[in-house]
Amino acid sequence: MKKPRSKQSNIPADELAYLQKHEMSRRDFLLDSLAAGGLAAGFGLTASASAWGSMQAPEDEVVRIGYLPITDATVLLVAHAMGYFEDEGLKTEPPTLIRGWSPLVEGFAAAKFNLVHLLKPIPVWMRYNNGFPVKIMAWAHLNGSGLVVGRHTNVESFAELGGKQIAVPYWYSMHNIVLQMGLRHAGLTPVIKSQGDTLAPNEVNLQIMPPPDMPPALAARKIDAFIVAEPFNAVGEMLAGGKMLRFTGDMWKNHPCCVVCMNENQVNANPEWSQKVMNAIVRAQIYSQQNKAEVARMLSKDGKGYLPMKADIVERAMTLYDEDSYATPDAIQNPQWGSGRIDFQPWPYPSATRLIVNELKNTLVGGDTTFLQDLDADFVADDLVDYSFVKAAMEKHTGWQQGPGFNADNPFEREEAIKL
Repeated sequence: MKKPRSKQSNIPADELAYLQKHEMSRRDFLLDSLAAGGLAAGFGLTASASAWGSMQAPEDEVVRIGYLPITDATVLLVAHAMGYFEDEGLKTEPPTLIRGWSPLVEGFAAAKFNLVHLLKPIPVWMRYNNGFPVKIMAWAHLNGSGLVVGRHTNVESFAELGGKQIAVPYWYSMHNIVLQMGLRHAGLTPVIKSQGDTLAPNEVNLQIMPPPDMPPALAARKIDAFIVAEPFNAVGEMLAGGKMLRFTGDMWKNHPCCVVCMNENQVNANPEWSQKVMNAIVRAQIYSQQNKAEVARMLSKDGKGYLPMKADIVERAMTLYDEDSYATPDAIQNPQWGSGRIDFQPWPYPSATRLIVNELKNTLVGGDTTFLQDLDADFVADDLVDYSFVKAAMEKHTGWQQGPGFNADNPFEREEAIKL
């Protein structure tokens, strides 16, 4: 017996209700209000380090994790689930599932959380547009995103995206950066217009949309494609009839997406605590890379329930990555890179930070981007990222050397590889 279908899409009605009930809401997800008014303004503060310093974290040194229900949060959740923080002598609260970037950023800024994962461009915006003392402490994962197109489009390549509507989760995201790199390479022009406006044949219209809205919107043909973190690409494939056009990790080899972040004031005030936290994170990185299928089930609705998605969706999102499965369209064009659909290694390569800062200046985003224009990429790579704690943790724990792209002759530097 076939499942009843929603009137607005071909997704089974029970699955659509599940997505809408359990995933992030449009109101919570959008960070536009913060981007427009400034993070500091939302707290009645000026954008200065002294103003942010008045917001003090609890003095009990309990690890308080805030996270979104996506695979980007894997290492934070694995460290908690496996007891790695306790092994370091730390106390933890159960991680708090937050259904949007806006409340996660606000909770972190208000010291409700002292350990979070953020899309890598968000700390750039927080520190240099808002004066918040965020520090990137490590990478949370590699790759883990893709561009899914609707079957109604018959699109087989980036060059065929002209005149199409594409959803992105947030302007300051790796997804938006990599997407626009690919569009420009194909001779297309990204624009931000109302959905009903006429598009030139070479224009691609971008719009912000929360991930849980993306699969239903694709199935209902309200958009033509979306680019987002896992497991929503897997949701799009399995529940919305979408097809993977290209994995972002096949365009930019082993790129960062989300990063592990802490408040610089707390890091400086308690370096011993900070080191213990990073020891647990690096240990979780190693375990996650070596046990992806097990980790997928553990995080899923059918395991410990950190993510509200079913195990088969999360497992696909973390493990299915082979040329035969993704031959049409050709979503994996650089198999020689040896990348996974998502991979885990902690080291925050400075070369990637520099590339992100420079690419942001060429990326179309909504809102005021004045703060980006004077940013020096070398300065940001030194100022935004703390390398000391993660490096010490990597000296304590072994196994990260088996991660993708590791170069034993030069483990802490690399040259970025991009093939669009």
